[in-house]
Amino acid sequence: MKNSNWTIDQVPDLSGKIMVVTGGNSGLGYESVRAFAMKGAEVILASRSTEKGEVAKSAILKDFPDGKIKVMQLDLSDLDSVRRFAGKFLDEYEKLDVLMNNAGIMMTPYFKTKDGFEGQFGVNHLGHFALTGLLLDVLLKTPGSSIVNVSSGAHKMGRMDFSDLQFENGRAYSPLKSYGQSKLSNLLFAYELQRKLESAHKDTISLAAHPGTSMTNLGRHLEGKLMYKILFPFFKWMSQDQAQGALPQIRASVDPRAKGGEYYGPDGRREM
Repeated sequence: MKNSNWTIDQVPDLSGKIMVVTGGNSGLGYESVRAFAMKGAEVILASRSTEKGEVAKSAILKDFPDGKIKVMQLDLSDLDSVRRFAGKFLDEYEKLDVLMNNAGIMMTPYFKTKDGFEGQFGVNHLGHFALTGLLLDVLLKTPGSSIVNVSSGAHKMGRMDFSDLQFENGRAYSPLKSYGQSKLSNLLFAYELQRKLESAHKDTISLAAHPGTSMTNLGRHLEGKLMYKILFPFFKWMSQDQAQGALPQIRASVDPRAKGGEYYGPDGRREM
């Protein structure tokens, strides 16, 4: 669904809502936490670095002193960390209105997660898949809850090779191909989860969103590359700032007209 006529001013009152945003310390996640806190939600800012999370929290609270933000440690490359986060959340909260699976890495050199998965697939998809499963019961118990998976236009470059998802059985590792696969996985997960929720007649919905071309720190691994230097002026012209880039995922989370299975993103030249 296009996002051209929707603005931050349309975020409704969120008082009483509990919302989890992974990767909430920077970029699109930071803007999402900011918008939710501004409108009265209690936001759990999940960050691999609690120090960076606290810095982000302080910056937001300077603008919105009454904001309710709790920083919790979450490392999506470590499934033990995912379990600890979910366990701590469930010990402290009895409801969850929105789970925004936002955190991610982009076009990194090859590495493996603590559990042995290819890095981008492990962090961007498998970590969020595990987190969603661990929090699904509390989401299902919360009326009108939603799960928002943040994908990317790069999903169009993704290809699911189920015989070699980890780039270990003959498929040469490519940072772009791996990233595209992880973002396609986010999207397929959102669609399949919605199908299962509908078939089980559940109130919870699953959606996806993408920011289009946005200026965030996600591409920091590319900054030294010659191709990045050549193409940067073009991407800068194409791009919007991170506050605009976050609008699709914010809308997917809070728009009362949002429907399960929808995929929110910008239009025009920033759609890619």
